[in-house]
Amino acid sequence: MTRRRLPRSLALLALILLLSACGKDKPVSLASGDTLDWADLEGQWLAVNYWAEWCKPCYEEIPELNALDRDPAVTVLGVNYDSLEGDELNAVIRKMGINFPNLIHSPAPRFGWNHPVGLPATFLVNPAGEVVEARFGPQTRNELLTVIQASSEGWE
Repeated sequence: MTRRRLPRSLALLALILLLSACGKDKPVSLASGDTLDWADLEGQWLAVNYWAEWCKPCYEEIPELNALDRDPAVTVLGVNYDSLEGDELNAVIRKMGINFPNLIHSPAPRFGWNHPVGLPATFLVNPAGEVVEARFGPQTRNELLTVIQASSEGWE
């Protein structure tokens, strides 16, 4: 390789590496202080639930979502509607008995949905990262699993 081609080749390699890094999702922050890498959730169903402390129906569905999160094929992710953070968010999570991970920021831009206008709101995302259904009002574990199973037919 000539001396002229080496800098050009190195620049091209740097550009390729930079562009490949741009396509990757950055890890997101959880209320627990941990981070979540979206790649770790590939191949799983997601139930993204928006909740708030002032939302009485949200309290009703928390035990159902906790039970759903124990299913190995589904990951439940919570999002506080009021954008609480830090100690304030963690205190409310404990008060409400939420056992599933909670995101600090809404994943709406990642999946292409709008911030919900009513609560509770649950978005079901299939293993390919496609939004299958948006559900409003309190949900049960069985209702959500029924949607997941019906949406999985012919998919697997």
